[in-house]
Amino acid sequence: MKNIVFLVFFSILIIFSYSIQADTNSTVSSTVVTSTPSTANAPSVVVNNSDVCKTAASGSVQTQIFGIASGVTITDENCERIKLSRQLYAMGMKVAAVTLVSQDPRVWDALYEAGTFAPVDGGKIGNEAKEFWLANPELIPDGSKVKERILKEKKITEIKESNNDFQKFIFYGMALYTGVTVFGVPFIF
Repeated sequence: MKNIVFLVFFSILIIFSYSIQADTNSTVSSTVVTSTPSTANAPSVVVNNSDVCKTAASGSVQTQIFGIASGVTITDENCERIKLSRQLYAMGMKVAAVTLVSQDPRVWDALYEAGTFAPVDGGKIGNEAKEFWLANPELIPDGSKVKERILKEKKITEIKESNNDFQKFIFYGMALYTGVTVFGVPFIF
């Protein structure tokens, strides 16, 4: 933040210093500008190493009295995840590698649809992992299409169960109201 404030102050100072440099001709009442304000040039942000999952972006804006330029690097988290997964796999940690790469919702969906469920909860794989994911769909990575489908199915099941409970309540109430008994005991399921 200090660098940005310094950059803005320095840019304003340079622009005003160039604006003041004007020659005045004493015989003609006109002002001649000998130089134009400098322009804001976007800095060159270089990422030299191809093994780093980063990209660079820079930009600048220049008006008649004010200019600003900046540059940043952007981390590609999916690239990092893939490289870390490859390294784990190379060290023989296959379940950990699949667990790491399946944090991407696209990979998670592909594993689920293929019947190869993403490892979870201390190395649960196969049907144990499937049961865990179906019981805890909120833990599925955000953006997963399968997560949306599972949550929708779970909601429909909950609605059916609540409707079934209401129907039982009505039936019990009717049985008690009419006095229906089985073997001398009020009829209750």
